[in-house]
Amino acid sequence: MAQLLSSPSDLQAARVPRLDKLGIIIAVLVLAAVFFLPFVISRPNRIVAGMALPISGALPALQAIVLYGLIALGSVIGLLRVPSLWRLASSFVVVLSLCLFLGGAANFLTPEGNTVARVSPGAGFWVLVFAFALIAADALVRLRLGPLARIGVLLLVAAAIAAMLWAGVWQNLSILKEYANRGAAFWAEARTHVALAFGSLAVATVIGVPVGILCYRRSSVRAALLPVLNMVQTIPSIALFGLLIAPLAWLAANVPGASAVGISGIGTAPAMIALFAYSLLPIVSNTVIGLDGVDASVKDAARGMGMTDNQVLFGVELPLAFPVILTGIRIVLVQNIGLATIAALIGGGGFGVFVFQGIGQTAMDLVLLGAVPTVALAFVAAVVLDALVELVSPKRVPSA
Repeated sequence: MAQLLSSPSDLQAARVPRLDKLGIIIAVLVLAAVFFLPFVISRPNRIVAGMALPISGALPALQAIVLYGLIALGSVIGLLRVPSLWRLASSFVVVLSLCLFLGGAANFLTPEGNTVARVSPGAGFWVLVFAFALIAADALVRLRLGPLARIGVLLLVAAAIAAMLWAGVWQNLSILKEYANRGAAFWAEARTHVALAFGSLAVATVIGVPVGILCYRRSSVRAALLPVLNMVQTIPSIALFGLLIAPLAWLAANVPGASAVGISGIGTAPAMIALFAYSLLPIVSNTVIGLDGVDASVKDAARGMGMTDNQVLFGVELPLAFPVILTGIRIVLVQNIGLATIAALIGGGGFGVFVFQGIGQTAMDLVLLGAVPTVALAFVAAVVLDALVELVSPKRVPSA
């Protein structure tokens, strides 16, 4: 009977909502973004220094009040320990509102018919998006969504972004004005970027998996090769790109047919080779780890059924090791999408072309034109391959 009774202090504590630890950090970020950081930067043209404006200065009064209210409501929900679905829904609403009102700020601040003025997202906007995206990610983890559900959420976000682009919500934003001036070049560099990242991954997978199998079966090969691959990973990317210029230029000049197949000191060839070199270690090591992790009793059972070593390898070991190998492929793809940006320094093309052009011209909007799609591509690749890893992983049977 005594256990059923609660003291008044216990009842009062039960009524008081508890604070979420992550929510406290988010609240600090939101306060800093709202009160100390600009929501947008308004410039008379793409190069000169602009005016940093908070939400109240970037939007009409009523729209600013609405956005402040949505941010405050989302912060309170994130601060309290409420159901994860509420946190997810509120964070999505706030991020969507930030994106919509960002376009509204660009329309409000750009004079009619002015094609020179630029309105860019400010640090406050990026911090707010990061803060509420962090709440959304935390809620998704707590909800423990399955792989297909996570891909569904990704498609929903992609559809929302596509709808805003199609509706012209962001047409007066500086990054889209840069895109309007370089649309053809953007898609050409996008194709190059994807070809570098996925092409180097494909070659590394075709070569790295057999090499990983060889390292698994021959400990002497493993002991000699893995340290070399580890050493390659320690070389800075810019240095590796630079080191390849001289030998490839010599090959192009002295080997008949080398230049005809695209080998040269600068351009796509050194970029592809460098990305391939960086890709080998994760794929080889994950292949070895995956094969090492196969239960010995499973292999013994397969051999007891009369299977040869090759049949055990292809019929038992590789299928069971595949999730670990796929994890290595995921690491390589996300890594290569980022590293392919550096290829622009040696004429390899890709989104890095806009990044380095923007840095050279002190035009941050041009930098964003290359940086934003690179980050988005890496994020999509990580989410999709994470889901695939989970789909192909063996389901654990709960113990009795």
